[in-house]
Amino acid sequence: MSTKLPTRPAQMVFASTPRFAIVASEYNPDFVQALVNNTCKELYAIEENCVIELFGVPGSFEIPVTAEMIAAQRRHDVIIALGVILQGKTKHADLIASSVSDGLQQVALKHAVPVIHEVLLVASEEEARERCSGEDLNRGIEAARAAFTMLRVREEVQKKKAAR
Repeated sequence: MSTKLPTRPAQMVFASTPRFAIVASEYNPDFVQALVNNTCKELYAIEENCVIELFGVPGSFEIPVTAEMIAAQRRHDVIIALGVILQGKTKHADLIASSVSDGLQQVALKHAVPVIHEVLLVASEEEARERCSGEDLNRGIEAARAAFTMLRVREEVQKKKAAR
């Protein structure tokens, strides 16, 4: 596990305004709201003219189906999935986390749209706080930076395709 945030992507010139969809669980709201706030703050710090649409869902399990509906509309450049699953004494959290991961990957591959997966499976509230609100290991900031990195990758791929 990395304990250092990736560097902020360099400024880019976009052909159109970057559009992000954030799908956020409403379960564990204090932690998830911190993720949302940090993600949005960093997205705007990188590109102040970006468009962010927020979609709230009841829990992490509902994130992939919502991401699928959003991806099918083809209105967003990147989808960012945010949630916090606290590990309990049963395997329920593991099942949800696995299902969410598989579902998000299927959406990304089916629609060829970057889906940034920051649905966190954590062992404790302390781990959640560190990853959602901390400065060194903030997964909201990491999600925003990954989103812009994937925009750059997409543009590189498109340029190489057009050059053929």
